[in-house]
Amino acid sequence: MDQNQQLKLTQMKNCVQKLGSSTEKYGDPTLERFLIARSMDPNKAAKMFVSWQKWRASFVPLGFIPDSQVTDQLEAKKIYLQGLSKDGYPIMIVKASKHYPAKDQPQFKKFVVHLLDKVIASGFKGKEIGNEKLIGVLDLDQMAYKNVDARGLITGFQFLQAYYPERLKKCYILNMPWFFVSVWKMVSRFLDKATLEKIVIVSNEAEKEQFLREVGEDVLPEEFGGHAKPVAIQDVVLPPLED
Repeated sequence: MDQNQQLKLTQMKNCVQKLGSSTEKYGDPTLERFLIARSMDPNKAAKMFVSWQKWRASFVPLGFIPDSQVTDQLEAKKIYLQGLSKDGYPIMIVKASKHYPAKDQPQFKKFVVHLLDKVIASGFKGKEIGNEKLIGVLDLDQMAYKNVDARGLITGFQFLQAYYPERLKKCYILNMPWFFVSVWKMVSRFLDKATLEKIVIVSNEAEKEQFLREVGEDVLPEEFGGHAKPVAIQDVVLPPLED
């Protein structure tokens, strides 16, 4: 970290204090994510950080969302957690054909938090550093009209942007059907430029080969050209963190 970045970080910490909060429990890598998300503006980063703290305290009072609060969503077995990519990022695969728009939006939001928290935690090496990222794979194969959920997609990406800044390394969208193109155009209007730049729509063989190379055949299920078996997120048991 250069002197300018260090200065911005110190300014951000002071701004957080002025807003009546504290950065004491958080390492610099966590705070840097908020700074990057707000174009290195210490004031804006501090506001985002404090609003994230308040949101976590009210929405995730236990510090995590237990499986028991999102059983309906988990039962569909639509989210796979496949281990780490070649570069050490956890891989989350979403099977759109197993998803249906949620009738209970508050529970769906809890599910989004549950899965993002668990996917990110699966990338911890003993303890959280604060700058861990994830790779998302949205598989639209065999998707039908009944599976289309623009609202759910917008919620997922908006949670990433507002509450998990700089946690997304890349998101690959596979097997996009023709009827989803207009849905995606609408969804993408709600995404900021930094998020859109991390999304790759895989639409030909060359892009598919690049996707395989970047993610790694060892962790991708066979249906995606890899050698692994799909692992439902609820079947993954994470080791306890070090003190």
